Amino acid sequence: MSQSHETAQDCTPTPLMNDPDHQSWLIAQAKAQFDFFRDSLRPDGGFYVLETDGSPLDNTVQELHTTTRLIHSYALGETAGFEKCDEIIDHGMRYLWNAHRDIDCGGYFWAIDGAVPHDTVKLAYGHVFVLLAGASAKTAGHPDADRLIQDATDVIDRHFWQDDVGLLSDEYSRDWTPFSTYRGFNANMHGTEAMLAAFEATGTETYLHRAGRMLDFFVNRIASARGWRVSEHYDDTWTPDPDYAGNPMFRPWGTTPGHSFELGRLMIQFWDLSGRPDDDSLANARRLIETALDDAWLDAGGFAYTLDYTGNAHISDRYWWPVTEAIGACAALIKADGRPEDELWYRKLWHCASNMFIDHEHNGWFPEIDADNRPVANQFIGKPDIYHSIQATLFPLVPNLSMNLSGLKENWPPMP
Repeated sequence: MSQSHETAQDCTPTPLMNDPDHQSWLIAQAKAQFDFFRDSLRPDGGFYVLETDGSPLDNTVQELHTTTRLIHSYALGETAGFEKCDEIIDHGMRYLWNAHRDIDCGGYFWAIDGAVPHDTVKLAYGHVFVLLAGASAKTAGHPDADRLIQDATDVIDRHFWQDDVGLLSDEYSRDWTPFSTYRGFNANMHGTEAMLAAFEATGTETYLHRAGRMLDFFVNRIASARGWRVSEHYDDTWTPDPDYAGNPMFRPWGTTPGHSFELGRLMIQFWDLSGRPDDDSLANARRLIETALDDAWLDAGGFAYTLDYTGNAHISDRYWWPVTEAIGACAALIKADGRPEDELWYRKLWHCASNMFIDHEHNGWFPEIDADNRPVANQFIGKPDIYHSIQATLFPLVPNLSMNLSGLKENWPPMP
């Protein structure tokens, strides 16, 4: 990287996001990621998970969030003007419609092995990513996007959306029989992301309204009463369940600061799309983001994966995705209401990313590092996906506060 990226503690009057050298570096990083993950494409359908060097892993099971997030990510690339993104989008859209979609019971299977259902559970978490994929594909001009948006919306309306509380329920069996009373923040946070994207892609106000209801619950009611930390797990009355501990990656005990970064950025996006009302939205988003930064940053760099309910590190393992989401959150703060401390954090985070997580030899990001800042494969095998890191790379390049990159590529520096 150039010297301007290495001096993480320097703060100049001009935000680093406006520096042409930094912008060119971000574009080069985005191109490197698109080039690396293009090898995910499986000729017989679906996508490979890639080893750290980019070679395909043997596992043939394809999970819904991976299919949809590849579509979304390459749709961002297509909209932004990166080359050779269309093949991944087309391939993913076909596989999503023809393999993941349950033509008998409706909805989308969580996991497919080739063309055979592997895990038929129906999760809100997966279905909101179907909506996100459709919205991003529509922005990129894909001909099948409207069909996918409509189908995903119909399923969400019929089975997941609880209009009395303005939130999404969580999980069902294949035939839509409930098998638990669990309610989760994570599905609703990504549901907010998907509905904001769907609103921007279609102009349908219902999506924006629903996103606002979810944000109001988790930010203004839950986080504001708990020291600006978000409870992750709930029962079916939407009462927080502080003792719940499930899947250590998707539903760990405690709070997850990386989610506060995502939620804070989405709150700023909603505020912007709502006409920037004179309310507490921006201040509350800042409180969420700054609390997570202060609670979770580790002396060695990177963030603790989970915290207890008072903000102390619980799982100190360091993953790539909280760093990427913190970059996006700080970039949003700089765009909306920049302060010197936001700029310092933005520089510190890219310094951490470049020196600890970005694989400058093979491209992509290492998903996890050990106590000596070396890549390790305890929780993840290979490089799981492009979604978090490509958004962190693209979001600072655009002046607006959303991931809608339409019409902005003409103002960027030349692509490498």
